Amino acid sequence: MASMARPIRVEFEGAVYHVMARGNERQPIFRDDGDRVLFCETVAEMCRQFGVVVHLYCLIPNHYHMAAETPRGNLSQAIGWLQTAYTIRFNRRHGRVGHLFQGRFKAQLVDADRYAQSLVRYVHLNPVRPQDRNAAIPAERAKQLAEYEWSSHL
Repeated sequence: MASMARPIRVEFEGAVYHVMARGNERQPIFRDDGDRVLFCETVAEMCRQFGVVVHLYCLIPNHYHMAAETPRGNLSQAIGWLQTAYTIRFNRRHGRVGHLFQGRFKAQLVDADRYAQSLVRYVHLNPVRPQDRNAAIPAERAKQLAEYEWSSHL
């Protein structure tokens, strides 16, 4: 039986990606605001260390989304470092061991203005999105979105 190799990630200087990673077995990667602050601090450290620019983000209890630009073409190295560092810190904080993230992070190259615009909507609406992704966002959910602290939505 032939093994399936994972696809090669396209990385180059100045590329922008939609990055997403989910908790192992869809378990929370953020248990409380302390975890979210810790993750944001770790992201800031990643940006300084690897030169990554985060254009937008949203933290959901069991996953995160971000649009990240890599002036040095080093996405895998940067996000790998981020997830390893955050896992170590999360595990230490909660007295646990083992994996936090489910497999490899996903990264979609953002290559057109149209996709970039839909990405902004997709990421920022994530906390209030109805199950039917084509349904309108009710007014009460729009209010929840305005009050949601853990995204770059203003």
